Parts: sequence; C-alpha cells; structure tokens
Amino acid sequence: MFPHLMRHLRIRRAGRGRARTRPDRVRGDKAYSSRAIRGHLRARGIVAVIPEPADQAGHRKRRGSCGGRPPAFDALDYRGRNVVERRFNLLKQWRGLATRYDKLAIVYRSAVVLHAVATWTKALSDTP
Repeated sequence: MFPHLMRHLRIRRAGRGRARTRPDRVRGDKAYSSRAIRGHLRARGIVAVIPEPADQAGHRKRRGSCGGRPPAFDALDYRGRNVVERRFNLLKQWRGLATRYDKLAIVYRSAVVLHAVATWTKALSDTP
C-alpha cells in the first residue's frame, strides 16, 4: 500500500514547473518502520524520519554485530508529525468518513475533499 501511495504523491513547486514526486523526507510513526518501507524510501533517496519500535531494536541487538546499525532518526524533525496527526483526527471525527460505508475509492476521496472544503471555509469565516 505504501509504494502505491508514494506513486500518487505530488508536491507543488513554489513557482512554475512540474510537481515533484519525491519529497525531501517522510515522517511516520512506528507502524511504518518495516524493512520494505525503509528500503523503498532509501532506494528513492528520501530521508525516513520514523522511530524504531522496541521489538525491532531488541531483535537487532540480539543479533549482535550481525544486526547492523540502528536506523537514523531525527527526534527534532519528528516533533512536526503531530500537525498531520491532528488533521487526521479532525477528519476522522466526521461521521461519514468514520463509518466508511463507501464501496468505491472515488466516493470516499470526494467525501474527504468535501470535508476539507467545509473545514477550510469555516476557518476562513472564523478569522477576523
């Protein structure tokens, strides 16, 4: 699923030009700390800001010198992940998205866009 999501990623440039398809870094929680995801990011030259779960660290340490180095982790950069998490939590509060009765992905995506527009217009009207 992760490589599929990365294929659809587009980062708009500040000026003119084609959107970038490779971010500078990817922040994720411990659930995204698999060997496959880290390998995919490494192959594309993307920095992974993902903490190592305790069980993976234990497995690596138990293997001794064959376990390799721990993955690099920037704790200061990881602090910015909570902004994304809060947005997802706000999105999941909407009943239509929380139940996920939609059978087609396009219907679910349109519900996400509708919720984003509603949230954006509410934020605009609340500003003085």
